[in-house]
Order: sequence, then structure tokens, then C-alpha cells
Amino acid sequence: MTVDLSQIVKAYDVRGVVPDQWDETLAELFGAAFVRVTDADAIVVGHDMRPSSPGLADAFARGAARLGADVTLIGLCSTDQLYFASGSLDLPGAMFTASHNPAQYNGIKMCRAGAAPVGQDTGLAEIRELAERWTRDGAPEAAPTTGTITERETLADYAAYLKSLVDLTTIRPLKVVVDAGNGMGGHTVPTVFEGLPLDVVPMYFELDGTFPNHEANPLDPKNIVDLQARVLAEGADLGLAFDGDADRCFVVDERGEPVSPSAITALVAARELAKNPGGTIIHNLITSWSVPEVVREQGGEPVRTRVGHSFIKEEMAKTGAIFGGEHSAHYYFKDFWNADTGMLAALHVLAALGGQEGTLSDLVSAYDRYASSGEINSTVADQTASAAKVRAAYEGEGVTLDELDGLTVTAQDWWFNLRASNTEPLLRLNVEARDAATMAKIRDEVLALVRATD
Repeated sequence: MTVDLSQIVKAYDVRGVVPDQWDETLAELFGAAFVRVTDADAIVVGHDMRPSSPGLADAFARGAARLGADVTLIGLCSTDQLYFASGSLDLPGAMFTASHNPAQYNGIKMCRAGAAPVGQDTGLAEIRELAERWTRDGAPEAAPTTGTITERETLADYAAYLKSLVDLTTIRPLKVVVDAGNGMGGHTVPTVFEGLPLDVVPMYFELDGTFPNHEANPLDPKNIVDLQARVLAEGADLGLAFDGDADRCFVVDERGEPVSPSAITALVAARELAKNPGGTIIHNLITSWSVPEVVREQGGEPVRTRVGHSFIKEEMAKTGAIFGGEHSAHYYFKDFWNADTGMLAALHVLAALGGQEGTLSDLVSAYDRYASSGEINSTVADQTASAAKVRAAYEGEGVTLDELDGLTVTAQDWWFNLRASNTEPLLRLNVEARDAATMAKIRDEVLALVRATD
């Protein structure tokens, strides 16, 4: 019998449809494999609000305990709350979530002690191989002594730690609308924001993994329409939108306009560099030209890297970077074990806005310098063939091509990146230019090539 888990073990996590592609039986094997690969004698496990999450997390814990590891279950949590537990307890961790994917999906984000990433090159391939072997040949022999499974509450400690990393003492009263998208932001925001001079208007705080109001994916413009309208209706100073596992945070200004995650990256980078002069800032290759520009203007050293949390964290550790940002609103902090936390980025935005009298749109205007398409997804039958077609069209056109992550084509006044999704049959396009007309022209040219039928 051949067992192939390549459809659910991705570049830096496990993700698939439950129970069609994986179930609690396989989760138990993943738990055992995680302990074997990390050589852990204790781990921490958390989960989001999806209907399948508690059962999968418990099964993973059983598999880990069967091989002798003591398991601390922290229950409902955001992904960055799991990273906090891994970092503060110095334990390997596993978070059960499929982030913004539809309700029938679930997954596992794994890390070593101190929230160090587990990706294909750092243990995930070995975990997959063990799970495949044990699915085929039978579960591994139990350890002589079974590990314990205990429960622990971490939300209050997580909130206190985040607030210790940002000076929040000068925040003026602000009205903020928060759209939790029925995800884990509804669990973490009330505790984190408690005690701050904020008039919080909650939207969709009820934990519901079927996502009855909209997808918990603020990267898609249709999913922040409700937030934009509510910010205007409330006359709020800003709006915040969290994704399903609340590790990403999107920002809307007082006009109801989305603030580019690149602008937030530049803003937070400037704040971190003020505390750590000369520091290194990581940015993925899809963030705006404005990010490295601002970093250099503030005396920092920008480092460009590929997309994905495990890759960013590896680069953070290698370079000693103080902060990193992605176009997808993942924000990484050295003070947070190099892990990503949208909540900490949100606190920085609140501190920056609340520490002066101007509007958010005025504040971020210095960091938002170019015209951007945002990320545009195209469903394609053959990702490789479609990307090759685009490459052929631009080769020899007086541009620079690189393939650090997908295809990046750079000219004097514009650039675009086209890359395959790790989780879906999609090509993702990001375009930026010095003016909106040029951006639209390049965007439409590339999309026509990608979407043309043979």
C-alpha cells in the first residue's frame, strides 16, 4: 500500500480537508512524528475555533504522549498565542488551524522550542515521511513511560507580554472598529485591549468556524467591506481586521480606506529602528519599494527574502533582524521570538496614531508611496506552464528577472511578482509602479497572459 501525504503537507504547514484528506487517526500519527523529529520530552498544543480543531488537537496530543512527551494543552488560542506559549515555556508547539481557508479545512502549524519554525527543510519533510510509513506499516511502539496531558491558561500572560513591548502610555482616546471575522480575534482582542483608552466597536466576535458572515481572509477586499462601512458609520479613528487564526492584522483608516500592509511594515520598521538604531529589517519580495527605502532613510539595513513564515523566521534568526514584514500582513518581531503577531503590529499602530493628533491617513501617507495592485489570484490548470508563458513574454525586454520566489520582473518604473500558491491551484500576482496608470497597464498585460486559454 502506497501512502502519499504530499497533498496536505505543504511548504511550511499541514493543511487539507477534514475528514476527506486527513482525520484524527492521522493527527495522532503526526503528533508521534513531531515528537520523534524534534526529540521533545514536552510540547505545547493549541487550536482555533473550527469544529474539527479540538478533536484533532486532542488526537495529536495522544500521539505525542504515546511516545513519551508531556503535553500542555492551551485550548482555544490565536496562532501567535501558541507562539507565545512555545517561546515563554521554551517548548516545541503545534497549532491546529487552517487560518483563512473555508470551514471544511484544517491544518497544523508546528514550531520547535522558542517558536523556531518547522518547514520542509527544518523537519516537516521528516514528519511527513514518518506519518506515511506508520500509516502503511502500523503505529510506532509506545514509549516505556507515557507522557502526561495537562491544561494551562495562557491568554492573560500573552496579553501582558505584548503590552510590555510597546509604550502605550501616551495613547489618546481612540475609537476603533475590530472585525474578528468569527475567528480567534474575538478571543484575544478583549483581553489584549483591556485597560487601554479605546472605544472598541466589535464585529463578528462570536467564535464560529463555519464563518457565517464572511471569509476570515482580510487580504481579499470583499471581506473588509463590512469593516469599511462600519468605520465610516461610527466615525471611528481606524478599523482592524484579523484573519481566522488572528496572526494577521489588516488596517483601515478613518476614511474607510485600506492601509497597505507594506505601509504598516514601513511604519513599524521606523518605530523599531528608533529603539534599535542600525538594525536589520526583513521584507519579503512582494512588499513595496517603500519598505527598503524607509528602512535605509531610518538608518537600518533592509534584507529581501521569499514569502512564507518559516523562511522569514529563518532569515530573522540568521541576520539578527529586529523586525520583518510581509505583503500579506504577517509581522515578525525579534522580541517575540522572531515569530509573527498581527496583534503586536496593531498595538504599534495604535501607539503611533494615539501618540499624535493627526489622522491615520496622514500618518501613513509618508509610507505609502507607489501604486499597487494588491494580490490578485488566478485559478490555472498548470501553474508552471502559465508562469513560463509570462517569463517568455518579458525576457529580453530590458528588464531584470529573478526567481527567488516565483518570477519577479523589475523595470525602472514598475515591477511584478508571479508565484504559485502552496495551498491552492492558483497563481498570485502582485504589481507595483510609480503611478496608477503604469500599474494598471502592467497588471492587465500579465493577467491576460496568465488567464489566456491555450
